[in-house]
Amino acid sequence: MTFDDLRKLALAWPEVEDGTSYGTPALKVRKKLLARLREDHDSLVMPGVPLEEREMLIESQPKIFYFTDHYRDYPMVLIRLSKAKRAIVEPLLRRHWRTLASKKAVREFDES
Repeated sequence: MTFDDLRKLALAWPEVEDGTSYGTPALKVRKKLLARLREDHDSLVMPGVPLEEREMLIESQPKIFYFTDHYRDYPMVLIRLSKAKRAIVEPLLRRHWRTLASKKAVREFDES
């Protein structure tokens, strides 16, 4: 999977826009960070992943999921896109999108 693959997927959802974060390409929902590409151009910063879930993901799939000390205290995980498949990334991204999008947008998306 690449960031472009992820971008095409997410831009089909209501209220998702291209943006930047820390000088790298990002996806935003109502000006809030949905996900961003790290400076290595392979890792995705994926917010909205509780610490307990992050630990489980890293333990079960360490080639895909990881974190650095910088993200230690934050509910997010890093995803190596070159190792990840859409079936792994999309549910995490969609779940976070649902927390950022307006209730109306989520409802309309669910109904379509």
